[in-house]
Amino acid sequence: MKIGQKIRNAREDKDIRQKDMAEMIPMNQSNYSKIERDVQEPNLFQLKRIVEILELDLSELLEIRAPSETTDLRFADEIKRIYKKYYKK
Repeated sequence: MKIGQKIRNAREDKDIRQKDMAEMIPMNQSNYSKIERDVQEPNLFQLKRIVEILELDLSELLEIRAPSETTDLRFADEIKRIYKKYYKK
């Protein structure tokens, strides 16, 4: 299943309207709809908000496999590096 469909399913499971979800991120509804339809990828901030709002597991959403696979480790490390760069607490 693609990321957009997973996000849509999680949103619908929580009974959140697309319009309300877009406002909580914040972004316009048209662009949010594109994310759910896999027409547009969310940027890092949008992805972070989606995961927070829908209480999703990022590794499951992105289908990051067990850490035994070197490629997945590099990908996960890169995500962490980017996250820390833009979202220092």
